[in-house]
Amino acid sequence: MDSDYDGFKIEPFEAGRGLWHARIWRMDRKPVIIDGVSFSALEVGFAWSDPEAAIADAKTQIDRLNLNRYATAELSRSEQSAA
Repeated sequence: MDSDYDGFKIEPFEAGRGLWHARIWRMDRKPVIIDGVSFSALEVGFAWSDPEAAIADAKTQIDRLNLNRYATAELSRSEQSAA
């Protein structure tokens, strides 16, 4: 059960029995670079009781951390250089 949200793909995963977390990566699979540090994927959230709750929390974290700026900034630059 994956979810797409604001330029990111979200994948819930079970870290232990009944302990759900979420992994986030850019839709284009390029790394997210935050303050010069490259992340191929981000794992966020608390241990939720089901995958839907982990996905909902990941969406909240994307909004709270304003991660969409990392999903679109590099895409815009590369699209401009290709033109």
